[in-house]
Amino acid sequence: HIDVKIYRKGLDVVHPSILLHIKQSNTCFFSGQHHVSCPSEAIVATVGEDIVLPAYLEPATNALRKTIEWTRPDLSPRYVHVQRQGVKLTGNHPSYEGRTSLFSEELKLGNISLKLSRVTISDEGPYRCFLPEMRISCIVQLVVGAASSPVVQMTMDLQCESTGWYPEPEVFWLDGEGNLLSAGPTETVRGPDDLYTVSSRVTVEKRHSNSFTCRVQQNSTNQTRETKIHVPGSG
Repeated sequence: HIDVKIYRKGLDVVHPSILLHIKQSNTCFFSGQHHVSCPSEAIVATVGEDIVLPAYLEPATNALRKTIEWTRPDLSPRYVHVQRQGVKLTGNHPSYEGRTSLFSEELKLGNISLKLSRVTISDEGPYRCFLPEMRISCIVQLVVGAASSPVVQMTMDLQCESTGWYPEPEVFWLDGEGNLLSAGPTETVRGPDDLYTVSSRVTVEKRHSNSFTCRVQQNSTNQTRETKIHVPGSG
């Protein structure tokens, strides 16, 4: 709940039309004359894009020579962008360095909106636009999200099995260029004859003219066996 009081001849008066206007938009008043108008709903942005946090002086007033402070109350230092008489001041929060600006050509029309470039997740939060000389302000809430399109790949499982080994061998998968592939854990079974059966499974992308090799290798006995398989393209 916001109480807005207009001081007239020592009396505190709350004007019903002002209270109604406050409920309809996110505004703050000064002396019943000027106010800053901001959207009542949050601004939604996606990581990496450039956005505008809207704020306007109403009635339209030349703000070119006024001090305009955009701040984040939840940060320290809280300053995001401070401009005085058309000049941007230093000392703002370092995470906003080189990413903020105002509409210089529209300040004289009362447009004191903040342009924010290359939005990041940490930019999410409340932003206060404040004009100290006029003692008026408003709050804009920024919500930041991130999304990407899903990547669909055609894959298939290849399984390799080899029996009659001793000692226990290792299993490797290689692509057509001889590069090792990342496969699941090798399953090993030792039979009653003490010989080992090994099996391994690998998931590969179904591309055009792929060939793969399953290699079973026992280093201590210097034994290697391999089988190649050709996977036709998907079309």
